[in-house]
Amino acid sequence: MIDSTAVPELQHRTVLLQEAVDALAIGAARSDGVYVDGTFGRGGHSREILARLSERGRLVAFDKDPQAITAAQAIGDARLQVVHGSFATLRAALDARGIGKVDGVLLDLGISSPQVDEAARGFSFRQDGPLDMRMDPTRGMSAAEWLATEDEQTIGRVIRDYGEERFAFQIAKAIVARRAIEPISGTRQLAQIVADAVKTREKGKDPATRTFQAIRIHINQELEELEIGLDAAFGALAPHGRIAVISFHSLEDRIVKRYLAGKAKVAQPDRRLPIRAAELPQPELKLLARIKPSTAEIVANPRARSAILRVAERLPAGGEP
Repeated sequence: MIDSTAVPELQHRTVLLQEAVDALAIGAARSDGVYVDGTFGRGGHSREILARLSERGRLVAFDKDPQAITAAQAIGDARLQVVHGSFATLRAALDARGIGKVDGVLLDLGISSPQVDEAARGFSFRQDGPLDMRMDPTRGMSAAEWLATEDEQTIGRVIRDYGEERFAFQIAKAIVARRAIEPISGTRQLAQIVADAVKTREKGKDPATRTFQAIRIHINQELEELEIGLDAAFGALAPHGRIAVISFHSLEDRIVKRYLAGKAKVAQPDRRLPIRAAELPQPELKLLARIKPSTAEIVANPRARSAILRVAERLPAGGEP
């Protein structure tokens, strides 16, 4: 998926397609396994996983977007099970399907090109549309509803923390002032409010980019769900199972990096204590790779430019094969 609200409309292309699926190490020996695509999108990664699975392999695909669920169901492959929900619900969804452990989990974070390019979804200011921004427009509060009811300090904190926007509180003040005059209901309307409040602009970036990112992340609880989903994915992995995560901005990547690194390290015991080697704590994950798109992929798909793929493998606990 992607995390850009400001680039021109492009045909949807799956970012790091081969690299991410290769990272799961499906191969002949693991083609009978169970895999999870935590973010189906428009199915690029899922289709590639299915192409590598045997007839006995299984894939469970998650997505919050009803349009993505429709696209997934249209595949019509008996090996594919589709879950309309966040990958944060992974453990409960697997339990409901009688699945204990899985051989690989792929998470492709951010939003997909179709979501950005459809004005009615409200993710982008390139085309005017209703200020919605929900991954699942059938649930929860829209961006317009949130901006109409939230206090100025909270709006400012969200824009600062999730957008890393240095003019966050000036933007929040402008939003509150404008809503006192008229409802803020359109994407271009919000973009203009931000543009008027931002005193200096980053070269090549629309001043509203960070604000739109921040509001979208907050509305969809993306970072909270990422933390829950990473823990659920790790808990579901079988020994030697792989987790592959593609992130598109520093907030996501920082969470992924810290989580994987934390599982790959162990606290060092006091050297003065009489502890045998077999009693020492062991790492739970092995870090395998950090991959960025090639120059050729970025040229073909500019939305891939900020992507980072991190890969790790679940290590067996004591006594596990």
